Amino acid sequence: MAEAAHAAAAAELPTRLLRAEEAGPQDLLAAGGYIFASPENLATVSGPMKDLFDRCYYPLLDCIEGRPYALMVCAGTDGQGAIRQMRRIVTGWRLREVAEPVLVLTGAQTPEAILAPKHLAEAQLAPCRELGAALAAGLAMGIF
Repeated sequence: MAEAAHAAAAAELPTRLLRAEEAGPQDLLAAGGYIFASPENLATVSGPMKDLFDRCYYPLLDCIEGRPYALMVCAGTDGQGAIRQMRRIVTGWRLREVAEPVLVLTGAQTPEAILAPKHLAEAQLAPCRELGAALAAGLAMGIF
């Protein structure tokens, strides 16, 4: 999902794709906008994404308000818990949500299916590409 959004955004303007564990406050400070992407694990964001928010939250308070963001979540059958959690966190940064979250449901319910690598269909990746292109176009045109 993140790779699809990144590829579409990169066609519009220079972008960076970072794993949550690689990113830090300076990376977020240097960006003009954000797409936060996470799997939902036990009705919440993944551990690495939560760790990113934990490490960056206070250093970025009053530094990035007003910047545009969007969310992408991959989940078995729900995904709303992760969306709610990320929205609450970025509300404290006063970021501006510029698109509805992209939610991809895999239907995984058994331990084997949950733990298996996910291979998303083109129809599931298309909204990710659209989101990346839209955020990049808005930034490039100065809309956001």
